[in-house]
This record gives sequence, C-alpha cells and structure tokens, in this order.
Amino acid sequence: MSQSLSKILLHVVFSTKNRKPWISESLQPQLHAYLAGICRTMGSDAIRVGGTDNHVHIACTLSRTLTVSRLLETIKKSSSQWIKKQDEANREFAWQAGYGAFSLGQSQLPALVRYIDNQREHHRVRSFDDELRNLLQKYGVAYDERYLWD
Repeated sequence: MSQSLSKILLHVVFSTKNRKPWISESLQPQLHAYLAGICRTMGSDAIRVGGTDNHVHIACTLSRTLTVSRLLETIKKSSSQWIKKQDEANREFAWQAGYGAFSLGQSQLPALVRYIDNQREHHRVRSFDDELRNLLQKYGVAYDERYLWD
C-alpha cells in the first residue's frame, strides 16, 4: 500500500479535579464545541462531545500521526486555559491528572454516541466514580483504586 490509512476510534473520559462541579450547564455547550475544535486542530475527528458539571466524554478518531497522550495533553491544557478565561470564578479550575481512553469498533460507535448524549439522565442515578469503575470493567482495564482518584 503506497499510503498510510487508519481509523482508530476512541472513547475518552476525564473529570475535573476532585470531581468538582465546575462546568455549569450554560458553559457545557461552549466547552464541548471548544473540545471538538481542539480535536479537529489535532487532526482527530470529534464525533461527539458531552458530559456533566464534573466530567466530559469524547468520541473521536485518533490521527495516525498522533499519540493518545499527546492528544489528551493538548485537549486538557488548552481547555483548562480556556475555562479559566471564561469567568473569574473559574481561576482555580483544573482537570484531574489522568484520563481514560478506550478503543472501540465502528459497530460500537452509535451506542457510544447515545451514551454521551444521555449523560444528564444517566447521572441522575449514577455518580461519575461509579461510571468510571463501570467503564474500566466494561473495557477490561485493570486498575488500582488507590491511584484512580485525585
């Protein structure tokens, strides 16, 4: 093959530091659009971005020339700076240190998009902590609870 082609689908999730509810409902659409824009700038297609007041989910592709860690470093750094500029009350805003990034197949994408779209309803009955544990189990990721939270 004379050219390099790929389509790597990711489900990315990360929260605010200590799951503090920094992301107001009025800020969420702007933040989600901003996050999608960062993905596009990095050569990754943001298929869906959503979340609640303390975390975000991103369904995106991963550019064939980019690492997951570089994508997330750029997303979190840039969006953190952006959020701090939106309101004086957000001066102390921070994302958690880590993130979850999970691969998925094309056939799983519609279910993930629905899942992201229904975050508000989903979190009426489940905390982010429980959601993350469930995602780690679903994607078969081993973890140590002592290092899961910051």
